[in-house]
Amino acid sequence: MLDFLFVEWLGKPLWMWLGFHVLIAALLAFDLGLLHRDKEHEIGVRESLGLTAFYLTLGLAFGGFVWWQLGWQPAEEYVTGLVVEKSLSMDNVFVIAMILTGLGVPRTAQHRVLLWGILAAVLLRGLMIGLGAALVHQVHWILSLFAAFLIYAGLKILFSGEEEESDFGNSATVRWIRRRFRVTEELHGQKFAVRKTDPKTGRKALWFTPLALALVLVNGADVIFAVDSVPAIFAITTDTFVVYTSNIFAILGLRALYFALAAMVDRFAYLKTALAFILIFIGAKIVVADTFGLLKVPPWVSLVVTLALLLGGVAYSLWRTRGEVNKEPNKALPEREASAHRA
Repeated sequence: MLDFLFVEWLGKPLWMWLGFHVLIAALLAFDLGLLHRDKEHEIGVRESLGLTAFYLTLGLAFGGFVWWQLGWQPAEEYVTGLVVEKSLSMDNVFVIAMILTGLGVPRTAQHRVLLWGILAAVLLRGLMIGLGAALVHQVHWILSLFAAFLIYAGLKILFSGEEEESDFGNSATVRWIRRRFRVTEELHGQKFAVRKTDPKTGRKALWFTPLALALVLVNGADVIFAVDSVPAIFAITTDTFVVYTSNIFAILGLRALYFALAAMVDRFAYLKTALAFILIFIGAKIVVADTFGLLKVPPWVSLVVTLALLLGGVAYSLWRTRGEVNKEPNKALPEREASAHRA
């Protein structure tokens, strides 16, 4: 009666795919229904780090399941993919922080935007990974194209110089959306849309709020970053199940990681350089191993190199910016003293 559960789909039994999606649905329901019943709750750094540790532990535990069911090498590839995707998602966090800050979204409402953004990202990544898997299995040389793109993306980050912060609240994209859709100037609690009178017609109409605008921009940012991250994971393994599950677990932890990293965004000035080297390394690995058929790099080597680059970038950033934490209070002190004297 349950024989259909053992039918293979994309190289794995159907029960593995269904079981994974049941787990993801339970996690999302837990996050939405239990953790954030209080809509005005603001996620602090400590809670953010706790949730990040929870999702990371769960992701690594799923790696144990992959090892149990599929063997040691797929488990190595899964953990490597999880670390790479988690590393690349950090850059996405900084862009999301600029979007939400630029649109004036308060911290109490940010988790709602991120949660629905992650739901959309899960669906989007599923489609992109499915397309990527079909291309890789039908046209093997596409991996060489992925590798070239990763090296190009890494070099572009290295030599693009310092990027100026974008004013997302007044960007061309936001102005274009506001010209073509009704978007309120002010927030309406945590609603994405409200009905209010249109001053042009005098009739009630549907208006989107800045929260909906933020959701569109966050999803747009995820599409852009997926162009890097999906080829990166396929450069590590072509096992569709391993690619998909490691990618989704990395995305699930993104919202939790956001509130910790966003609070310390200025302390990670050199992390982007480390991410660039990760992209270049992964691309070069494919060029050496698959394109020219030379040395094949084991998954554990990729994992060690990725972790070393990531931790090195974090440590170097924190070391170089160590004095800036103490400078801010000193800069603000004279202003407070001046205010006291004026009073």
